[in-house]
Amino acid sequence: MKVFITGGTGHSGSYIVPELVAAGHEVTGLARSDTAAATLSALGATVRRGDLQDLDALKEAAADSDGVIHVAHRQDLLPSGGMNAVAAAELPIMLAYGEALAGTGKPLVAAGSIGSSGQLGRPATEHDPALPVGEEHKGTLRVRNIVETAVIDLAEQGVRSSVVRIANIAHGTTDRVGFLPTLIALAKTQGFAGYPGEGTNQWNAVHIRDVAPLFRLALENGPAGSYWHAVADEGIAFRRISEAIGNRLGLPAVSVPLDELMTPGYFGFLANIVTQSYPASNAITRQKLGWEPEQPRLFADLDNGHYFPTS
Repeated sequence: MKVFITGGTGHSGSYIVPELVAAGHEVTGLARSDTAAATLSALGATVRRGDLQDLDALKEAAADSDGVIHVAHRQDLLPSGGMNAVAAAELPIMLAYGEALAGTGKPLVAAGSIGSSGQLGRPATEHDPALPVGEEHKGTLRVRNIVETAVIDLAEQGVRSSVVRIANIAHGTTDRVGFLPTLIALAKTQGFAGYPGEGTNQWNAVHIRDVAPLFRLALENGPAGSYWHAVADEGIAFRRISEAIGNRLGLPAVSVPLDELMTPGYFGFLANIVTQSYPASNAITRQKLGWEPEQPRLFADLDNGHYFPTS
């Protein structure tokens, strides 16, 4: 299969490209810089120069392919517009793919996120829509939901579209700016690993290497209009995560009262996020696609040392 991929040099894409190549697919990756082009070539992909703002070029690349994987984001919009702007910029991209692939039955697999706030009274499943995290984040998540819904709705236009929801914590050696490194940096600065209140709210996690085969399986076999959950650890109490970080740093794990979370020196801008609960099931993904997480789970990966270098 001729596969066009965006974000092929990123945290997940750098594993998806070699996964596709090893499976015998012919991969073309979008690159906007010489560095990205060189990286894609080294991973075994053909390079197509361009960027996410050129919708006509994206439509042409999609039309020239047998399938599309989209894991890129407009990170350049973060400083000025935040996650709302990043998510909003994806909608015209998805619609452009839809124009190029309509009526072909070709697959489009886009990266999504686990958005359930734990208010379901059970883990979120692949049948659940992404839900707002809280009042402070409803705007951002509503935009995110619109994007993911647009992808799923392309199934009605003859596109074999699906969304792979990636766990909130996607850990591994290439995790440099994710949630876990942020918590570790906060603990080092504060001198303790904090958790909100009793810390019973649950977070999900997956090793980034396990994400790659799920994108491939969704591309090859996923039915149109499907959500998939790239989740291995389905629900870990936040307190346990903080305790694990504290143990490895030689620092205490400390409860932060909920009314003090935004106080300087605690969680700051993360306060509205760390209180949320995101339990999520992967049962449907495993059953329908045959995906099985094989890499180390979160606590085992923390023992591998790359998050806590000794020098």
